[in-house]
Amino acid sequence: MRALKIAATGMTAQQTRVEVISNNLANMSTTAYNARRAEFSDLHYQQLAKPGTINASDGTVLPTGVQLGLGVRPTSVSVQLSQGSLTQTNSDLDVAIEGRGYLEITMPDGPASYTRDGSLKRNGEGLIVTADGFAVAPEIVIPEDASSISINADGEVYAYFNDRVEPEVLGQFTLAAFTNERGLEAIGSNLFRETEASGPAVIGDPGTDGLGRLKQGYLEDSSVDAVREVTELIEAQRGYELNAKVITAADQMMAATSQVR
Repeated sequence: MRALKIAATGMTAQQTRVEVISNNLANMSTTAYNARRAEFSDLHYQQLAKPGTINASDGTVLPTGVQLGLGVRPTSVSVQLSQGSLTQTNSDLDVAIEGRGYLEITMPDGPASYTRDGSLKRNGEGLIVTADGFAVAPEIVIPEDASSISINADGEVYAYFNDRVEPEVLGQFTLAAFTNERGLEAIGSNLFRETEASGPAVIGDPGTDGLGRLKQGYLEDSSVDAVREVTELIEAQRGYELNAKVITAADQMMAATSQVR
C-alpha cells in the first residue's frame, strides 16, 4: 500500500522542519544569526495513465491521466537573509555591519572564514580577534599603552593615547561580499566558508561597491521572529500528526483485508 510509504515521507519532512525551527529558536539570541527555512518538493510520480494518451480507436485523448505521487523530500535549508536590529553595547570593540558584507576571519588551519558577528576582542598580544581567538583580516594590533580606540563607519581604526593629542591610525577593516550569500557553508561559531555555490569573496572597504558600513558600540541581533517560528512549529506538529493518521488508517485497511473470510 503506497499510502504507508507516502505518509512516512511526510512525517520525515515535518520532522526536518521541526529540527530547523528548533535550531532557529535556540539561536534567537545569537548575534547576527539569520533564520533558516526548510524547503521541500514532491517526489516523482507513477504514470499509470499518461495525460494525452490516446484512449480509443477514434483518437480520443485522455485529458488528465492517472498520476500517483510518491511523497515529499527536502530540497534545501536556506538562509533567510535579513538585517537584524542593532543593540547598543558601548564596547569599543563591538561593531555592527549596517548593510551587506562579512568580516573576513583568518583561520589557523584552513581557508578564510567570514562572519557578521562583530563582538570582537583583544588578545594578549593586542591583536583584534573573534570571541574564539581567530584574527580578523587584515590584522590590526592595538598598542599596549592605548587608552581607547575608535572605529569609524569606513572601518578605519584609531588609537588614542593619554600623552598625545592626535590619534594614531592602526589600520582599516574590510568587508567581503558574495554573489550568492545563501550558498555559504555554515561551520558553527557564527562563521561561514565560501563554496562554489556562493562564488568567491569580493573584498572591499566598507561603504564602497554596495558594501555596508560599520557602527562601533553596537551588535546586530538575531533576525529570528519567535512568533512566526512558534506558528510554524504548530503547523509542522499538525502535519506530522495528520501523516501519522494516514499510516494508522492504511494499517487498519490492511487489517480489514486480512480478516476477510
